[in-house]
Amino acid sequence: MRCLWLALLLFVGAAQAALEETDWLDLMPESDRQALLDMPDISHDTPEAESGFYVPGGLRSTDKNLPAVMYSAQTVTALDGTKILLGGYPVPLETNEQGRFVEFFLVPYPGACIHVPPPPPNQIVLIRYAKGIDLADIYQPLWVEGTLRVEVSSNQLADSAYTITANEVVLISN
Repeated sequence: MRCLWLALLLFVGAAQAALEETDWLDLMPESDRQALLDMPDISHDTPEAESGFYVPGGLRSTDKNLPAVMYSAQTVTALDGTKILLGGYPVPLETNEQGRFVEFFLVPYPGACIHVPPPPPNQIVLIRYAKGIDLADIYQPLWVEGTLRVEVSSNQLADSAYTITANEVVLISN
């Protein structure tokens, strides 16, 4: 009987320790969420949308007619330093000696590196994962668990408003 109670306590403790999924919209201030709701439809009739090929500039939009919210790097500072669980899609950046990705952007929808318009910087998260992960398919979703930081990062591909130092990255099987 004592073993049963111990097992039950361990199970309840583990369930309470599990992180709840963070929604991508939680990374946007309320004003940005409202601006997205009020935004007009956006045309996807561009050469890269038709061809599906990578275009220089990547996640950076060159369409200056988009609403300001599509360039927003405004963050929710209350989330800085919190442990989160965030699902999304990878945009590979840097590998280690074994060819495993140790740095990548996480975006809320697949193919963000070729679709127009790209997500705003507050919807792009730079992931640093020391263990590295094999990313054979950018269309395969994954979970990232780690500590979120309000930290602007910029490279040739994109700007992001957040970073996560990942404790765990798990590919989601289809």
